[in-house]
Amino acid sequence: MTVSAAELTEQAIQRFAVAWYEALDRHDDLRDVLAMLVDDGLEMRFPEVTSRGHKEFEAWYLAVTTRFFDEVHTVRSVDVRSVVDGVAEVKVLVNWQCKGHDAQDAKSKWFGFDSYQTWTVVAGPAGPQIRVYGVDKMDPMPGTAEL
Repeated sequence: MTVSAAELTEQAIQRFAVAWYEALDRHDDLRDVLAMLVDDGLEMRFPEVTSRGHKEFEAWYLAVTTRFFDEVHTVRSVDVRSVVDGVAEVKVLVNWQCKGHDAQDAKSKWFGFDSYQTWTVVAGPAGPQIRVYGVDKMDPMPGTAEL
C-alpha cells in the first residue's frame, strides 16, 4: 500500500527526519536504512561524493559507518517548503557530532558540524522516503577535526 500525497504532511516529514538521523546514529542495518530511500531516482549529494540508487548508497554507508562512531545527530529544524502531488521540498538543519578515525590512526578525532541540507521527500509504500538528499553547507564547530 502506497502512502497517499495527503498523508505526506509536515508533521510526518518532521518525524521522518528525526527517525532518519536516529537510524544513522544507531548504524541500523542497511536494509532498514534503504527502506527510507527510493531506489529509482535516488540522488544523495554528500560533501565527499554523490551516490545514485541503493547500490551506490550502500558503498557510502559502509564507508561512513566504518569511519564514524558515537554519532549524535540533533535535528535543529525541518522546514517543509512545499508539498505538491506527493513531492515535498524540505530544508533541514542538523547538528552532527561524532568520533572517527582514518586508516591507521592510533586515536580517534572529534567531529562537529552544523549541516544545512535540501531534501526532496516523496510518499512511499510505508511512509515518507528520500528521493534527493543534498548537503548544501557544513559549518564546522570550534575545535572540530577536518573531514
